[in-house]
Amino acid sequence: MDIALDILSWLLLTTGGIFVFVGGVGALRMPDLYTRMHAASVTDSIAPILIFVGIMLQSGLSLASVKLAAILLFLLLTGPTASNALASAALLSGYKADESDGPAEGSEK
Repeated sequence: MDIALDILSWLLLTTGGIFVFVGGVGALRMPDLYTRMHAASVTDSIAPILIFVGIMLQSGLSLASVKLAAILLFLLLTGPTASNALASAALLSGYKADESDGPAEGSEK
């Protein structure tokens, strides 16, 4: 049973690390603020879940797991809120998204 928990936890940790790496590359490679924020916010939602659950499996049922669950809950509540606040601030300041891939001139929705 210990080997199965170790394998599962390391699989979760590795997958979470891959999500962090892909999100970081996406944040560097995307063309404008809104698409960069999308890459970062998606990474901020799934990567902590995978990483923290992997660490919780490693620590077992202990006070450390309860603390990690509290930190995870805090991250899951504040991450999307911060992304939304940043996007709203950019929109209110007049920052426009790159419209090169948008609808053609004169076309109606």
